[in-house]
Order: sequence, then C-alpha cells, then structure tokens
Amino acid sequence: MKKILAFSGSNSSTSINAKLLRHVVKKITSHEVTSIELSNYDVPIYSADIEKTAGMPSPSVQLKNLIDEHQALIISVNEHNSAPSAFFKNHIDWLSRVDANFLQGKKVLLMSTSPGKRGAKSSLEYVRDVLFPRFGAQIVESFSLPSFGENYDETSNELTNELYALGLTDVVTNFEQNLLN
Repeated sequence: MKKILAFSGSNSSTSINAKLLRHVVKKITSHEVTSIELSNYDVPIYSADIEKTAGMPSPSVQLKNLIDEHQALIISVNEHNSAPSAFFKNHIDWLSRVDANFLQGKKVLLMSTSPGKRGAKSSLEYVRDVLFPRFGAQIVESFSLPSFGENYDETSNELTNELYALGLTDVVTNFEQNLLN
C-alpha cells in the first residue's frame, strides 16, 4: 500500500477541480490517500527579494515535507486564461525554491476540469509536459473532464457521461496498478 497526497490547484471555495478530486479520491481503494486544501498553505507571491530577506515561507517547507512523506500525488489543476492559475503556479515556484527536485520519484495522476469544452486541457498539458517533468515527477496518468456542469452531477457527486466515467475509471485503475510496480 502506497501513500498518496491529493489536492486541487485552486483556491476557490467552490472549485470544480476540488469536486473532481474528491470524486476520484473516493475511488482509490488499494492505497492510503491524504487530501489537503492547498489554500491552507498561505504563501506570498514569489519574489527573489522576499526569498533573500525572509527566506523560505514555512508553509512551503511544510508542504515540501508532506510531499516527501508520500510516494504519489493526485492533483487536479484549474485553468485561468489557458494556463495554470497564479495561485497554483506560485506554490510551484516556492516549492521549487525549497528543492529544485521536489517531485523527484513521485508518481502523479494529473487531472483538470472546467466549465468549457476543453476541460482546462491547456493547463493540464502545460503542467504535464513542461512544468512537472522539470521537477522530477513521473506523470503516470492524466484526465481532462470537459463541460463540468454537463458531465458531473453535484448532487450525487458522480460523472453523468458514461464515456467519461469509464475513461476515468480506467485512468484511476491504471494509476493504482502502476503504484504497485
């Protein structure tokens, strides 16, 4: 059994990425999952001047240590203007200053969703292909859910589109199996 850390890249109290994340976390049965709210780790906007005068923010060090305690991550990234949110990117900027390889050896299930038809795919692709490999992550699986409001029932907390539901089940199963290797 592996330890998995799960969080959304959003700081919105009504985040649909957090809802998708909670849906996926309840599907994980063969590993121990710890879910956190990234907004509980309050850090200033990254600045070399702040780093020089105040050092690393303790929440970034705490988050880095928490990541170290887990073998895998499930992250649902949101999107603002076709890119990861400034909130999420800021956390990544600070974590990379704590340790440039803060994701070294971590297996990641990366997800995204949005109200639109692309499902935050630009943000997911940027994080998957550019950002995370730079810090040592191994993206095991990725999943994008388009048109959240049309494909997710918030009352039952279930995907309503059978094709996406089956696809997500496959992604989660493959991720879990990969952690056993």
